[in-house]
Amino acid sequence: MNLTDSNIKKIRGLIVFTVIVLITGANWRLCIGLLLRIVSMLSPFIVGACIAFLINIPMKAIESRLNMKEKYKRAVSLPLSIFFIICVLITVIMLIIPQLISSLASLQYKIPPFIDACVNYIASVFNTNPELVEYLENIEIDWTSLYKSLQDILTSGVSGLLSGSLGIAKGIVNVFTNIGIGIVFAIYILIGKEKLKIQFTHLLQALINKEKAATITNILKLADRKFTAFFQGQCLEACILGTMFFIVLSILKMPYAVLIGVLIAVTALIPVFGAFVGLFIGAFLMLLQSPLTALVFVIIFFTLQQVEGNLVYPHVVGNSVELPAIWVLAAVTIGGSVFGVIGMIVFIPLFSVMYTLLQGYVRSRINENTNINLDSNPNTDEADSLEKENT
Repeated sequence: MNLTDSNIKKIRGLIVFTVIVLITGANWRLCIGLLLRIVSMLSPFIVGACIAFLINIPMKAIESRLNMKEKYKRAVSLPLSIFFIICVLITVIMLIIPQLISSLASLQYKIPPFIDACVNYIASVFNTNPELVEYLENIEIDWTSLYKSLQDILTSGVSGLLSGSLGIAKGIVNVFTNIGIGIVFAIYILIGKEKLKIQFTHLLQALINKEKAATITNILKLADRKFTAFFQGQCLEACILGTMFFIVLSILKMPYAVLIGVLIAVTALIPVFGAFVGLFIGAFLMLLQSPLTALVFVIIFFTLQQVEGNLVYPHVVGNSVELPAIWVLAAVTIGGSVFGVIGMIVFIPLFSVMYTLLQGYVRSRINENTNINLDSNPNTDEADSLEKENT
């Protein structure tokens, strides 16, 4: 090998990379702790970036419809977008809270008869099965040790409750602090997003060559399109599903139509599994009315889920992310196991970006090696646009 300046730089970079990998592998616990510490310090700004992304979705739509000078569009669209989001949140809260209060108030009258019915059922079971009563009477229980165990559990539970309450209070304060700082940071981002974009592009071009900088920029553009389309589709799909439940439950004159409709619309923002949270809560509320009402609600839920899954979701969300169903399931499963609810939401557009990039890479390699034209594939529009931007 000729030891030119270029080769020496490559060897030097490889040595530095190897040393970093070895040091990180030997101290991986320390590195993970340091990474979590950095993420915790940057959490207000991460929250602000997420808030800015969400506000930017309606802001772009409003700006595209404003017929005025460019310098005035931002001053009008940003307050309107914030006002729109606040109105949506207030509407959801005003729909849920009164229904929730009335539901909790009615529970105090419905739970005692429900408990009495359960007790009567258990008593009837014992009456019809005397051998079960005889078996329970023959069981020897050490009441002294049981009392001592319960006392220990209550003592540790009270101390744990106090410490847990302090931790919860501290966590709530930190959450609201991060959200407050994040909102201010989001507004600054949205006011000067074009300037920030130019500065980021110049920084990339200063650190790496223009070709790689252009590739990274195009990938970020693709990610922005995918995430924006996913969140728009997911919100629309959740609204449609909640409205379907409200209409059907109202037509059948079933209780809690508004509460269940809004609850399912909110939980449906979590892909695939979110609406089932509404199923369990709704089935419990209906069970307090009567077992038959709960059964009818479960049948309605799975019927509407089939309609939504086969007709609404593929057209509203599926077309926006252009991701096969198996990849959607993998994204939700992996994202949920790693980052919980947030991971279930974020990993679908993230997998869509990875799928599009991988699809474009495979097509380009096949075209290079076999000269086969794959342009007839209707699912490669994003890959085609990415290839054109890179060239």
